[in-house]
Amino acid sequence: MEDVQPRSYWRFGKDDFFPEESFTSFSTYKSALSHTFLRLKDRFLSRSSDDNELVQLRKESENDMKRCLSWWDLIWLCWGSVVGSGIFVLTGQEAHDHAGPAIVLSYAISGLSALLSAFCYTEFAVDIPVAGGSFSFLRIELGDFVAFIAAGNILLEAIVGAAGLGRSWSSYFASMINDNPDFLRIKVGGLPEGFNMLDPLALVVLFIANSIAISGTRHASALNWIASVLSAVVIVFILVVGFSHANPSNLIPFFPNGSGGVFTAAAVVYWSYTGFDMVATMAEETKNPSRDIPIGLTGSMTVITAIYCLMALALTMMQKYTEIDRNAAYSVAFAKIGMNWAKYVVSICALKGMTSSLLVGALGQARYMTQIARAHMIPPWFALVHPKTGTPIHATLLITLTSAAVALFSSLDVLSSVLSFSTLFIFMLMAVALLVRRYYVKDVTPKKDLQKFLVGIFVIFASCIGGTAWWASGGEGWVGYTIAVVLWFVGTLVVALLPQRRSPKFWGVPLVPWLPSLSIGMNLFLIGSLGSEAFWRFIICTVLMILYYLLVGLHATYDVAHQKLPASESEVVS
Repeated sequence: MEDVQPRSYWRFGKDDFFPEESFTSFSTYKSALSHTFLRLKDRFLSRSSDDNELVQLRKESENDMKRCLSWWDLIWLCWGSVVGSGIFVLTGQEAHDHAGPAIVLSYAISGLSALLSAFCYTEFAVDIPVAGGSFSFLRIELGDFVAFIAAGNILLEAIVGAAGLGRSWSSYFASMINDNPDFLRIKVGGLPEGFNMLDPLALVVLFIANSIAISGTRHASALNWIASVLSAVVIVFILVVGFSHANPSNLIPFFPNGSGGVFTAAAVVYWSYTGFDMVATMAEETKNPSRDIPIGLTGSMTVITAIYCLMALALTMMQKYTEIDRNAAYSVAFAKIGMNWAKYVVSICALKGMTSSLLVGALGQARYMTQIARAHMIPPWFALVHPKTGTPIHATLLITLTSAAVALFSSLDVLSSVLSFSTLFIFMLMAVALLVRRYYVKDVTPKKDLQKFLVGIFVIFASCIGGTAWWASGGEGWVGYTIAVVLWFVGTLVVALLPQRRSPKFWGVPLVPWLPSLSIGMNLFLIGSLGSEAFWRFIICTVLMILYYLLVGLHATYDVAHQKLPASESEVVS
């Protein structure tokens, strides 16, 4: 018998991109389109399984990713992904404009919301340690269509998030040189406002970060660890100096704008916590997922929340909130106590944070794309893992090239509103998916219990949306909020009284269904705090995603779900 030669990693045939039967020829594609409704009916609520995501889909990559990460690596990957420039940029702005000294409570509220989402990610990642993160988890519990909408938002989040970080890095670096964030950009006449400042430096930064991610997970983790330890040292320095020059009288009044100011600020500073979901995508490369992921993910997010609260408290005790500089709060605060040189330390720390976020983002985003490609929702060519590096080079290049193109043209304000909605939307879906996982098992959960569960979920959503709408409309008094909270409690109680049909294998979210239900409420509240522009951009992007799904993704996944194994493969399986 002749030895079968391994196929080249760098191959570009039509069947590498569209191997499914529906795309064999134009006539087969026309036939597939004519059956779109029937196929949509088949795939709409079709759910994947743990085994399919863990075992079967991995074969699409041809080579395995290398298990090389410990809990120590995950802690610093989470730190590198989350602790960026947000804490330095947003704290002064929101303390000055909205929360005052109560900004510490804003960070605590946002931290709680982020931690609840991290709990949901942790339970899933421990039970199902695959590269797909939330995409795989949602596909298993909420079905193919919801998972595709999530996949589209994950892809949007990956491209826009990386592009936004690249532009932020460029702005911060330019400001250090010339106090002008556009100093290194090229203005082009004829292009619309918001798209007319070309940013070549953002491209360079993105290509460097993604090149490191391609070289190997272990290399990228080591570099992130070194950089993150240095930033942690700088943050400790900021806390020590800040509290040594603290004046408790600066905390009065503590609530200058009431609770409204606290919650408004909480919705803004929440973005200082985003990025932890990237660590969940590294589960496939974790040595001992059941031990390492809970420590690395929930442990690091707890520490980060405490540090953010302490940094906010130190700033508002150093200066009266009315005197805090909105744009460079920590640098100006240090300058006022005679430490002008400290502004460079703060700037370098913020720049380092963005660099680490880019690096960890490059790792996590590529792994999302790998699992999405394994499911054939995008061409399976992007699922291939390189045999030497053990990394998904094709998927990384997809993110690199698309985010670089967006970063070259798009301004930060255009990017941020798109990113915000997608992130919160996926976090909310993850909380719903965890409740479904615990309370609904096909052919096990009685129909009557399923009906009660759906009623409970409906009441939870209705109460949260109602409370958010009351807040957004500027409703006064506590009647509206009281009704919303009571209904939320009743809806959650309905679910709580049902028997759980599945227990977590190793690590589980505590106080289910209360904590996931609270996560749903907090994410919906934060979504409601976004402007109408973010809603319209989300709707437009979702319509485009559905159009792609009906024309391509639906038919590819239908073919994969109903395909027959070749004879040789059937023999191996048997």
